[in-house]
Amino acid sequence: MIGLLVVGAAAVALAAAVRAGLVPVLGQPALARTNVRGRPVPTAGGVVIPLALLPLWAVASIDLVLDREPWSPQLTDGLLATVSVVLAFGLLGLVDDLLGGGDARGFAGHLAALRSGRLTTGGIKLLGGGAAAVIAVAPLRAAGGATSSAWTLLLDAVLVALAANLANLLDRAPGRVTKVSILALVALVVAGSVGGLDAGGEVGRLAGTVAVVGAAVGLLGAELRERLMLGDAGANVLGAALGVGVVLVAPTGARIAVAGVLLALNLASERVSFSTVVERTPPLRWLDRLGRLPE
Repeated sequence: MIGLLVVGAAAVALAAAVRAGLVPVLGQPALARTNVRGRPVPTAGGVVIPLALLPLWAVASIDLVLDREPWSPQLTDGLLATVSVVLAFGLLGLVDDLLGGGDARGFAGHLAALRSGRLTTGGIKLLGGGAAAVIAVAPLRAAGGATSSAWTLLLDAVLVALAANLANLLDRAPGRVTKVSILALVALVVAGSVGGLDAGGEVGRLAGTVAVVGAAVGLLGAELRERLMLGDAGANVLGAALGVGVVLVAPTGARIAVAGVLLALNLASERVSFSTVVERTPPLRWLDRLGRLPE
């Protein structure tokens, strides 16, 4: 558990430092988008996350070669498990942030566009996200030996892709998706500890997920002050990393349940506005507005 705290703290500090250095870059007019309050704010701030995690991934890679010292094997494996998902979903999100026209929204809109022969940026995320999820979970399933199958690979890939898309759907107000990610991560760590994983250090496999959420926390202050938006480049990465965390520590039954909940929420978003639900629910409204600029 101490190792996870160290990784999280390092990710927070690295993200804050990288963001400070990139202020002139993020301030380019090409990145300006109008936020929910009608103010121009740099989008795609989520690109800071993979940049901030590069040093941690490098240390984990060196640690792997040098017989896993001074970190535990679980921390090293956990950090490296998120490399492909962060890079792939970050790239797909960045494409949508920079090139998305907003002409088709939701699963139905993107599928309708594909049927008509048009490939929207959302369609790219839909198809590319599925492929990226398979690439991310395949090595994890391969390491599972006899317990792995095409079924578990499909289940885990769907879970990661749905988690990424749900995070994107939640990113409609400053800090919202990061706050939800923090709560989800805490629940995941607690569930892993209660489930007996901590006794063998297996909860350390969440190190990659902790690092991603930690990097988002390092950007939270700027996001709440409306100095940047995570954009799809950040929201997709957060959701996908949390999905990988579930894949790493949850048994099959729990993963089926999580995938079912994620599917239901994704489908519900086609008809229900999450922002409306938040505004009509006092505890959620309080948490959502916590730290934000006054209305």
